[in-house]
Amino acid sequence: MTRTRPDPLVSVLLPLRDAAATIDAVMTSVLAQAGPPLEVVAVDDGSVDDSPARLAGWARRDRRVRVLASGGAGLVAALSMAEDAARGTFLARMDADDRMRPERLRRQVDRLRREPDLALVAGRVHAFPDDAIGAGMREYLRWQDGCRTWRDIADGIYVEAPFVHPTVTMRRDVVRRLGGYRDGDFPEDYDLWLRIAAAGHRMGKLDALVLDWRQHPGSLSRRDPRYRREAFDRLRARALAAEPRLRAGRDLVVWGAGRRTRKRVDVLLGHGFSVDAWIDIDPRKVGNRVSGAPVHAPAWLRDRPVGSRPFVLVYVASHGARDQVAAVLRRYGYRRGRDWLGVG
Repeated sequence: MTRTRPDPLVSVLLPLRDAAATIDAVMTSVLAQAGPPLEVVAVDDGSVDDSPARLAGWARRDRRVRVLASGGAGLVAALSMAEDAARGTFLARMDADDRMRPERLRRQVDRLRREPDLALVAGRVHAFPDDAIGAGMREYLRWQDGCRTWRDIADGIYVEAPFVHPTVTMRRDVVRRLGGYRDGDFPEDYDLWLRIAAAGHRMGKLDALVLDWRQHPGSLSRRDPRYRREAFDRLRARALAAEPRLRAGRDLVVWGAGRRTRKRVDVLLGHGFSVDAWIDIDPRKVGNRVSGAPVHAPAWLRDRPVGSRPFVLVYVASHGARDQVAAVLRRYGYRRGRDWLGVG
């Protein structure tokens, strides 16, 4: 009698290329997960090292492992192939050089079952090795750790990606209804998070470490043009252009009147918006006009009548400086999400 695989509850999507040095540790961490029945859908994306043989060995030893090949078509094609082949109710992302913490899938699936309005649940990461983590990455992870509740995530979604991709477990039906991963001149994960948010779904995060996240100079996020700031700016601007809070009839004010900020704001203006005023702390800029709109000091916002306050986009790149701006806006009675949003 031919034995069939039991239906998995979770499908782990594992695209990889030339990961022979790390794939055994990754597979060990995934297959040792406590809790829900799972399958690993591994897609080899044109490896020239020993990865295919190692994957084949894992598939022979463990019937939960399925191996596909995308022929070097790229990450998004490999992800889409894995998603199409997945049988689980939930899709869990994993990369081929990280390590999954033992309770990750059980805790994420439990949360998704308890809260049916959540489209996905992510978690916190431990980045390693320590000597590969710069100050910018540490600050990003500090900010990301602060995005805990669905409200934090919804109000911070235009700053940066609020979670690390291989920490996420998602509802398969939501992902498929939104068209899955899309290929283009943008980061495929951030694009999906923005579409999930735009569709009105909530996203959550465990206040727990779920992943050991390897840092190295050869990662796609450091060398692929789809992950450069300009690509994020274009993607954010497209999402902001459809944002109902920007189309509610309120004046639009941008905090930050420097040259770099104006260049980034121009991407949004290309979608038909105009800026009614700019805010800047530099006294040399206050009193000037930018694109026909006046530049004011922050106190100008405080003095706006409550019933006619503008909506503020805070285009401040530094996380620390953005925290200071947020404190000022709170003091003036502006609420994040209702009266202002941060834009990375």
